[in-house]
Amino acid sequence: MTTTARAEQDTPVAGAPEQTALGRRFHALLATTGLANLGDGIVQMGAPLVALTLTRSPGQIALLAAATWLPWLVLGLVGGVVVDRTDRRTTQVVALIARAVLLAAGTWLALTDALTMPSLVLLVLAYGVTEVFADLAQTSLVPDLVPRSRLQAANGRVLAVQQVTNTFVGSPLAGVMLALGSGWVFGVPAAMAVVAVVVLLRGVPGRYRAERTEKTAAVADVREGIRYVVHHPVLRPFVIGGGLMNMASTAYFAVFVLWVVGPGSRMEMQPAHFPLVTAVLAVGAVAGSLVTERLVARLPELGVMYACWFAAVPLLLVPVLWPTVPALGAAVLLIGFTNTIGNTISQSLRQRIVPRALLGRTSGAGRTIAFGLMPVGALLGGVVAEHAGIAAVLVGSTVVAAAAAAYPCSP
Repeated sequence: MTTTARAEQDTPVAGAPEQTALGRRFHALLATTGLANLGDGIVQMGAPLVALTLTRSPGQIALLAAATWLPWLVLGLVGGVVVDRTDRRTTQVVALIARAVLLAAGTWLALTDALTMPSLVLLVLAYGVTEVFADLAQTSLVPDLVPRSRLQAANGRVLAVQQVTNTFVGSPLAGVMLALGSGWVFGVPAAMAVVAVVVLLRGVPGRYRAERTEKTAAVADVREGIRYVVHHPVLRPFVIGGGLMNMASTAYFAVFVLWVVGPGSRMEMQPAHFPLVTAVLAVGAVAGSLVTERLVARLPELGVMYACWFAAVPLLLVPVLWPTVPALGAAVLLIGFTNTIGNTISQSLRQRIVPRALLGRTSGAGRTIAFGLMPVGALLGGVVAEHAGIAAVLVGSTVVAAAAAAYPCSP
């Protein structure tokens, strides 16, 4: 980020202590995040529901989930290098524009009845590519817009907005959009991506490019990011543990919709009602985001993060042992609460301990591990479900998640 832009950011708000001000630019970024994630919620919930109109195969549904996260495995490191070498705001703008064009193409396929499972998988795969660059750029922008002392608060707000717009609002809207027609599932998020670009350009002026003291090759940048994560005593264990937990979680939720939704499922929920379950997740997430800053002010932040990981794991067994709507709702509420606290702490910790010039690359390296294992989990979940049943996937994923949560705590 340029010196001028940084000086403007650090100017105190009149009549208030500097440490309490997150600033207009951060709130503009927050608005952009909300718009983009509202579209995300519609697409991420709507695409599997659209897929259910095309197939009931667990393998094909799991393939769709794998396509969502595969770009992180392939492009996470590349995306990190791009973010560290370019203006971070510009990178996010380009990614959102590409997303709008892509979703417009998906709308046309749906309206002309040309949408098939292969084209839907390709659409979700390409959408995931835009997510890599947009997400890494947005995450790297936060430390440039707020004081270091308020990173917990800023990240808590970002995660709360993401959860509210993505699951509390976006997921139920996906059911409404699907009732209106598959074209709406892609057309409305395309328009939201365009509005998000306008808000970002107008609300976050300035240049946000990491200062580089010397020119280096892209390959050397990739190696530096990997080396920093691998050798860091704090980052390494919870990146690996978090990645394994993500793999287990993706295997779980790749087939979870088949356990809950439709005729012959364990709970036989209507497709239009399923997004309401995920909306409960957002309620827990908002509650978690509101208490995180106060929790870490009184308790060791790593201890709180690990406690939240351990608390979330047994809740995954609730839909298997008590497949009722009230039990499912309570479990999802607590999962949202604990996950948001843990994610807020881990993200804030990384932003504090990683040099800004390395933030994109280390985020890319970490998410290549954390998110790159997710398509592996989705494919494994589909294969196991085809041969051993959905319940075996849900229970097995819970066991793997428990072991992954224990890894960072081991000596």
